[in-house]
Amino acid sequence: MPDVHTPDQRHRNMAAIHSASTKPEVILRHSLWHHGFRYRVNDRHLPGTPDIVLPKYRTVIFTHGCFWHGHKGCKYYTVPKTNTEFWQAKVARNQERDQEVWRQLEAKGWYVIIVWECQLKKAIFQETIESVAAEILKNGVILQQAREDRKASREAYLQEWKARREKESSILEGIKRR
Repeated sequence: MPDVHTPDQRHRNMAAIHSASTKPEVILRHSLWHHGFRYRVNDRHLPGTPDIVLPKYRTVIFTHGCFWHGHKGCKYYTVPKTNTEFWQAKVARNQERDQEVWRQLEAKGWYVIIVWECQLKKAIFQETIESVAAEILKNGVILQQAREDRKASREAYLQEWKARREKESSILEGIKRR
């Protein structure tokens, strides 16, 4: 089916699509806020400028549009009939960039959650929010356990260090007495 818009109209339509504070992203943010999660939005200090950053849980959330990020098997992702090669290449570049950003974030110790636009539709919205909230809380538990393990490790090291210092001190005193 040919495009119903002129090239100029299509250009204006596509230029009006923004990358930050999209409708699905705002819906997700409001729901997370009502569930008690506090976050930052579009933190430019992190790779990929994540849509939602939850520092307390060391978790970032990306809200992906099914069309723009090529959601496989989704009814909202269809390759346009016109300029097909361009769109396939564009979506492939987006997917490659997504993978690179996820790797960078995970290397820095961040947990990455991806929420697709189709998961925020009314039919499965509540299920999606509960799943995201459970994942965030699970990340928080893992993070807390890692903190406790590091603290226990530091305390064990300090006790070992003190014992070693006391032993060295007693040896030095023994040598001085001779």
